[in-house]
Amino acid sequence: MSNISVPRDNAASGASPEKSHFSGRFSEPVTELVKRFTASVTFDKRLALVDIKGSLAHARMLTRQAVITAQDLADIERGMGEIEVEILADRFDWRVDLEDVHMNIESRLIAAIGDAGKRLHTGRSRNDQIATDIRLWLRGEIDGLVMLLRATQLALVGLAERHTDTIMPGFTHLQVAQPVTFGHHVMAYVEMLSRDEARMVDCRKRVNRLPLGAAALAGTSYPIDRESVARELGFDGVCENSLDAVSDRDFAIEFVSAAALVMTHLSRFSEELIIWMSQSVGFINLPDRFCYSSSIMPQKKNPDVPELIRGKTGRVNGNLVALLTLMKGQPLAYNKDNQEDKEPLFDTVDTVRDSLTIMVDLAAAIEVRPERMAAAVKRGFATATDLADYLVRKGLAFRDAHEAVALAVRDAEKMGKDLVELPLETLQGYSKLVSDDVYAVLSPEGSVASRNHIGGTAPAQVRLAAERARRRLA
Repeated sequence: MSNISVPRDNAASGASPEKSHFSGRFSEPVTELVKRFTASVTFDKRLALVDIKGSLAHARMLTRQAVITAQDLADIERGMGEIEVEILADRFDWRVDLEDVHMNIESRLIAAIGDAGKRLHTGRSRNDQIATDIRLWLRGEIDGLVMLLRATQLALVGLAERHTDTIMPGFTHLQVAQPVTFGHHVMAYVEMLSRDEARMVDCRKRVNRLPLGAAALAGTSYPIDRESVARELGFDGVCENSLDAVSDRDFAIEFVSAAALVMTHLSRFSEELIIWMSQSVGFINLPDRFCYSSSIMPQKKNPDVPELIRGKTGRVNGNLVALLTLMKGQPLAYNKDNQEDKEPLFDTVDTVRDSLTIMVDLAAAIEVRPERMAAAVKRGFATATDLADYLVRKGLAFRDAHEAVALAVRDAEKMGKDLVELPLETLQGYSKLVSDDVYAVLSPEGSVASRNHIGGTAPAQVRLAAERARRRLA
């Protein structure tokens, strides 16, 4: 992408990026259209602060290795300090004709401090520079997302704790299956997000390797000390192959893959909120601050926030496919294609961050309607499996018990009654093993209480699961 700088007098006499960042190699400038087409500064300027951080670590190493002087370093530190102030105050003049964040900052540095600014690029390339910047930036973003994942889990744990005894129908195929507690249902999403948290933490290990020092692709002839730069920047180690260091984007793909799973889990929860809030179900209500009305139907209260989270999942999935496609045909080492890695990566971080931030508030604010849940449990013969298990415990083979209960459900449906509403003599018509203790297992409360093992839906187990989650998240 760019050549390694030559120190001292030769570098000082070379063309600055103000004129051309490809020196005198070309006989004509690129057109304005090509400048706009190839420029990335409109989106990669968000890397400015980590670019400065990486450059300062590089400059300090060059000074320790006697490649540049202590005075050069002092000038570079002063100039970078001024540039950082300008960026933070939104006074920095970003120029498309300088292509990217690196050349904009380098050009401004040279204008501010002169020849010392031209020596900064000694022993590096934009190829290893951008790879370092992305890793530095993404590492910080992962840390922030991990904190949001933990906050979302805590909000869901709180919701579960408030509803350890609230009974609702559990579903398979969107058909009423068996009674569960709402707290148990919510804790399922805590499990999902805990895996997402673990994936992010694990992904960070592979992000946190230093490419700087790989230069354009082959390393550098200057006596650099990559390990000291890695220590200063908080990396766990260096990328050990220069070709791979500048061209690898596995870490970005892995992150977006983990992010896609985060969004998948948020989307699944959002889908349930949407269903539960519908008038035909009515299990929950969402506060007005998460909803919008219709432009034509004044009675509408639409769950726009969960719908939008569900929709935004598609763009993160698309970003993953975009990055995989971007990399699949690239030969070693760096190619200009890799400029296209940033927008999908940036968009993924922004989307997941915003979705988790709003989900923290949303999860804590869900208004549960236990009476609607309780009524729904009675509509789908949710305790049919409990009756079959009851008969098995009385000595009937499971398949025979299954058939007996199936007949009971068929007849109860015709009568418009739930199983628990059938008279004892009617139930005994399906099996002589039935006695009056059957009603204890046919109630939703008895059903959930009987599943009193780790991972079960019994209120006692839900409380223990919530306690374990709180200890893990403390």
